[in-house]
Amino acid sequence: MTHSRSVDLNSDVGESFGRWRLGDDAALLEVVTSANVACGFHAGDPSTLRETCGHAAAHGVTIGAQVGYPDLAGFGRRFIDMDPAELTDAVLYQVGALEAMARVAGARVAYVKPHGALYNAVVHHEAQAAAVVRAVREHGGSLPVLGLPGSQLLAQAADAGLPTVSEAFADRAYTPRGTLVPRTEAGAVITDPAVVAARVVRMVVTGEVEAVDGTAVPVHADSICVHGDTPDAVAMARAIREALLDAGVRLGAFAS
Repeated sequence: MTHSRSVDLNSDVGESFGRWRLGDDAALLEVVTSANVACGFHAGDPSTLRETCGHAAAHGVTIGAQVGYPDLAGFGRRFIDMDPAELTDAVLYQVGALEAMARVAGARVAYVKPHGALYNAVVHHEAQAAAVVRAVREHGGSLPVLGLPGSQLLAQAADAGLPTVSEAFADRAYTPRGTLVPRTEAGAVITDPAVVAARVVRMVVTGEVEAVDGTAVPVHADSICVHGDTPDAVAMARAIREALLDAGVRLGAFAS
C-alpha cells in the first residue's frame, strides 16, 4: 500500500563538547532527512558544529538550527526566565553561528527549532515565543519554525508570516492533552525501537498516538523527531525509517 503522505525524520545532533562525546551523529545522519544541529549554547562547540554540518551536507541532510538557553551545564533542560530582548539576541547569535558553519560545508541553515526547556517554554510562554519568532524574522528571509502543534511558537510564527512545521516525538511519551510527559517522570522516554517504530507509523498514518493513560490523542506530524541522546537512537531511527517505508510513507525533508 502506498500513501500520498510524506514525512520528515529529524534528529538532534552536534551535541558533543570537546572530548565529551554524545550520540553517534555520523550514523544518524545516514538515516534521517533533517538535522537539528546544536548551536553552542546548550551543547556543541565550534569544531563539533563544523564537523556535524559537514557530515549532514555530505549525506544530503537538511540543516536546522537548534537554539536553546545559554545552559551548557544543564544541557538546556532548565527553564531560564530571560528578558525577551536578550532571548531574541541569543537566538539570533546561535542561528548566525551555525549559518557560518553550514556555509563552509556548502549548505545553509534551512529552519529553526528550539531545544529542551526553551522548546517546552514556548508552547505556552507568549513572551519567549515572541522573542524566538522575532529573532527568526530579524535573521532575514522566512526560515520555517519547527515546533509542537498548538504551541504559542507556531501560532505566533504563522501570524508573523513564517512557515510553520508541526513536530511529533518518536521516543517521548505523551500526556492526554497532547503535550510531552516531563523527563523527570517515569516512562517519559521510550527506548524500545520496535515499540517506537509502531508508534510512529500510527502517528503518521492515522494521526493519533497513545497517551500514558491509554487514550488516543490526535497528533499531526510533518516531522518526526528521534533524540540523538536516547539509548539506541541509531537503531531506533533505522527501525522508524524501515517501518514508514513498509507502510508506504515517503520520507523527505520539509525544507531544503
